[in-house]
Amino acid sequence: METYELIAPCHFGLEAVLKKEIYDLGYEITKVEDGRVTFEGDAEAVCRANIFLRTAERILLKAGQFHAETFEELFQGIKGIPWETYIPEDGKFWVAKASSIKSKLFSPSDIQSVAKKAMVERMKQKYHKEWFSENGAEFPLRLFLMKDEVTAAIDTSGDSLHKRGYRTLASKAPITETLAAALILLTPWKQDRILVDPFCGSGTFPIEAAMIAANIAPGMNRSFTAENWTNLIPRQLWYDAVEEADELVNTDISVDIQGYDLDGEIVKAARENAKRAGVETLIHFQQRPLHQLSHPKKYGFVITNPPYGERLEEKEALPGLYKEIGEALKRLDCWSAYLITSYEDAERYIGRKADKNRKIYNGMLKTYFYQFLGPKPPKRHSNPSN
Repeated sequence: METYELIAPCHFGLEAVLKKEIYDLGYEITKVEDGRVTFEGDAEAVCRANIFLRTAERILLKAGQFHAETFEELFQGIKGIPWETYIPEDGKFWVAKASSIKSKLFSPSDIQSVAKKAMVERMKQKYHKEWFSENGAEFPLRLFLMKDEVTAAIDTSGDSLHKRGYRTLASKAPITETLAAALILLTPWKQDRILVDPFCGSGTFPIEAAMIAANIAPGMNRSFTAENWTNLIPRQLWYDAVEEADELVNTDISVDIQGYDLDGEIVKAARENAKRAGVETLIHFQQRPLHQLSHPKKYGFVITNPPYGERLEEKEALPGLYKEIGEALKRLDCWSAYLITSYEDAERYIGRKADKNRKIYNGMLKTYFYQFLGPKPPKRHSNPSN
């Protein structure tokens, strides 16, 4: 089976988490850059990466790379890529996205237009046709220009991989599923430990944690663009990957995952989302204000995405809110807490300096992942009667 270079974009600052996931799937990583990890894999890898990776935004099949400082060089570079090995005669192909950083060519719409013309010219020569119906499978192209180096890749995923298919209603400031999964994987939380999200919104943190605990692959219940690429990927490989994922699921587990929110309607939506994700029995959702955050167990984890105050009127409420978070964490003094926020004064009002702080870009928004670490619980002795 032919080997491809596959590119997995991710959130800036979370490349190490994705890298570990790819290794764990059994693939060889060839390059790690800001916001993306490149690895080698065959047609089967395209299926498995789309279905199993929790922290990748999409899976791209790299078609070519070249240097271009002028539109003529861009045209010739794109035309030089053997598109006919990927795209059949009736394939629908277009440049879905072009991004340019520190490059002489910087207009996305012009880059897209020139690249499409070059692809058509190449296809004309190879298929000996003047016109293409483009009524077959879709092959959306993505172009990245970095310091005049052009990378051309075909998107195998379609909708971004954060769209797991379970979240139909989101709260005001939702965190994406891929980012939530990556942040959970950054913590030492394991399924035998308590996890509470006091600002659960539509339930993304608790749902992603429950999916990790139950070993539910994130892409099991959605479709992908490359499913129709029968010229490159036999359909059976998709069935095999889903079957593999199916066999790994174990919802017959004991976990303590809780999600609270002040808004009863949002809590209702979170329950619905959990049901669609197949984890409703693993999470306890409740309408509960922050000042009631408590737990009888001595050790546990708070992982949450509190309000950032993006709107002016909300900003004024932030000092009080983060003071309240600080008070809640004092009550849970042996717990570890992990907060993602763009609020610069978070530590000041929480009243404690974070033990670790990681800068993460949530889209274009610079956020901080504050990590307040509690003491490690004593080692449990295994008791056969338990």
